[in-house]
Amino acid sequence: RAAERYEKALTRAQANGGAALAKPDAQAVNGILLRSERALTSAAGLPRRPWYRHEVYAPGFYTGYGVKTLPGVREAIEQKSWAEGDAQIGAAGKALQAMADVIDRAAEQLEKVGGP
Repeated sequence: RAAERYEKALTRAQANGGAALAKPDAQAVNGILLRSERALTSAAGLPRRPWYRHEVYAPGFYTGYGVKTLPGVREAIEQKSWAEGDAQIGAAGKALQAMADVIDRAAEQLEKVGGP
């Protein structure tokens, strides 16, 4: 829903050659989006390597530098660590919801520029 709202707001803001995007409100959207990746991190980090905080991708614990998507969840499943998997599903879901909230805030800001 957040992505759909953002897409509609962006389309409206781009109407008439995108002049609305030069407004200070639109520049605020850039600031929101610039910091959006942080929404996908957790302060606790990943199991066995708290220095990796990104919940959506990170180097694999067992694969070296090969990237893993949803690493906390995948590695828990691969190791049959079901309790850890449950916890990591919650952490990944929380991160994805945080990103949706950021996108929603950006859409709200764009709606000020181009109308709802």
